Amino acid sequence: MATPTHAPSRPAPASEPGPAKSVPAARRKRDIRFLAGLAHLTLALWAVAVIVPILFTFLGSFKNTTDLFDAPWSLPSALRWENWSQAWTQAHIGRYMLNSVIVVCGGVFLTMLLGAMAAYVLARYSFRGNRFLYYLFVSGLVFPTFLALVPLFFVVKNLGLLGTHTGLILVYAAYSLPFTVFFLCAFFKTLPTSIAEAAFMDGASHTRTFFQIMLPMAKPALVSLTIFNFLGQWNQYLLPLMLLPGDAEDKWVLTQGVSNISTSAGYQADWGGLFAALSISIVPVLIVYVVFQRQIQSGLTGGALK
Repeated sequence: MATPTHAPSRPAPASEPGPAKSVPAARRKRDIRFLAGLAHLTLALWAVAVIVPILFTFLGSFKNTTDLFDAPWSLPSALRWENWSQAWTQAHIGRYMLNSVIVVCGGVFLTMLLGAMAAYVLARYSFRGNRFLYYLFVSGLVFPTFLALVPLFFVVKNLGLLGTHTGLILVYAAYSLPFTVFFLCAFFKTLPTSIAEAAFMDGASHTRTFFQIMLPMAKPALVSLTIFNFLGQWNQYLLPLMLLPGDAEDKWVLTQGVSNISTSAGYQADWGGLFAALSISIVPVLIVYVVFQRQIQSGLTGGALK
């Protein structure tokens, strides 16, 4: 008698993914969308906070004092270019701008030259005291400028450089070196060592390897830092105010000249001319940023992509 065969036991069906498992993913998407929207809102508010004062300044540069106080946000009834010409000639903004160009170009050149050499040595060479020198440079980032004003004044005066562009250039370079060394040191560490070793095997010296091989490879970071240092030194007011006193007015930089326009006239200030002077000081910075915007972004991300 044949024994009945039992049907093979069927495995329990796998549990199908239910809606409960999709809840965390949907929640993450909602959180990402919320954070993205919050970031866009913050950026929009920041853009408004930056653009509105600049727009107000440019509109005010084409108005007279009456229009500025009666209708500050309205469009100017006529383009008063005489405000710009008076600011350039009578208020000596042209001379102050030339002084700023001389000082800032000298300060940026000295900063980038010394900063690149120091950062390269600290990043690529091992020697006793390497870390100490690196942290000594970095400590300058947390040192407030105003704490050193009094001793800095006497140091520059004892060197015979008070009231000169040379003294201001040296101080600009000294205060810009910490951030430059900190940024470039991290960038030089990302460059391949094999290229430098190949240059040494071909008979290149350390100096030639740095200037002809490694420095061109760091061009994105150099361009970004050059622009940042230019903007920072162009907008300096406290250091020029201390190192270029009143008896050296012919050597004043742009920030001192614009400040002098607003303080010397008192209640009789020519507000249209003052806004024109501010606009003249803003234009070079805007041009530099607009022209080199891509270089700034590529320089900030170049080290991470290597």
